[in-house]
Amino acid sequence: MRKLALLIGLLAGPIINAAGQVSVEVLLDQDQFLPGEPLIAGVRISNRSGQTLHLGGDDAWLAFSIESRPGVVIAKLGDVPVRGEFTVESSRRATKRVDLAPYFALTDPGRYEIRAIVQLKEWGKESTSPPKSFNIIEGAHLWEQEFGLPKPSGTPEVRKYILQQANYLKGQLRLYLRITDSSGSKIIRTVSVGLVLSFSNPDPRVDKDSNLHVLYQSWARTFTHVVYTPDGELIRRRTYDFDQTRPRFRVDADGTISIVGGTRRPNSNDVPASKDTAATPGS
Repeated sequence: MRKLALLIGLLAGPIINAAGQVSVEVLLDQDQFLPGEPLIAGVRISNRSGQTLHLGGDDAWLAFSIESRPGVVIAKLGDVPVRGEFTVESSRRATKRVDLAPYFALTDPGRYEIRAIVQLKEWGKESTSPPKSFNIIEGAHLWEQEFGLPKPSGTPEVRKYILQQANYLKGQLRLYLRITDSSGSKIIRTVSVGLVLSFSNPDPRVDKDSNLHVLYQSWARTFTHVVYTPDGELIRRRTYDFDQTRPRFRVDADGTISIVGGTRRPNSNDVPASKDTAATPGS
């Protein structure tokens, strides 16, 4: 019996040691987020086991846990999609990036910790990352307006556009759009609109199709016009220079919104992409 126990120990030893040479780390590009803002977490897997790792073959190879304080686990809203096969050779590392925001109830301001758990299926072991801290904060409220979500028939769904600004990212003041239900309690989407000057007064307008137009000052003599759908999809972005006149909105009798004044300057981040490169007056 003692010989059998020793043999089992010798066989198990290399597996345990190999598993111990696989480390997991959670990476975040920033440590503060608004409720509903994409929370892109990178899971870095470093392999020093001497063997090649085969990961991503099923939905259970990677899991996440988020706590608001020790022992208080944040409720999951769904399973994080992690499937996608890849290998990590020995002495190499790989990073899997996922957006955690849609899958956890991160609505209350406060400090949180993420842990990632990687299942090493071939060895029957798992490797857990150290906790990675981040904060959920509230931005400064600038404006809000309810709108009806267009439908082919029936009573339209009522949603709300909310503009906020926050300067937590490297000291830069940034404009955000949050889309919620009519009560403001259910967040449908939060998107980063762009950098804005501290003395800028963003001008928001809702058009006849319930799209949101925002004209804001992004630099000393530069203005940006963006258009978002009721689902938070960016469908238009244009840059205008304050030349002889300042760019401003014009609303036609049928509710169509356009830009007059200023000089449009084609930019590499235009949406849709611009084909021409010459500046033109107006829109």
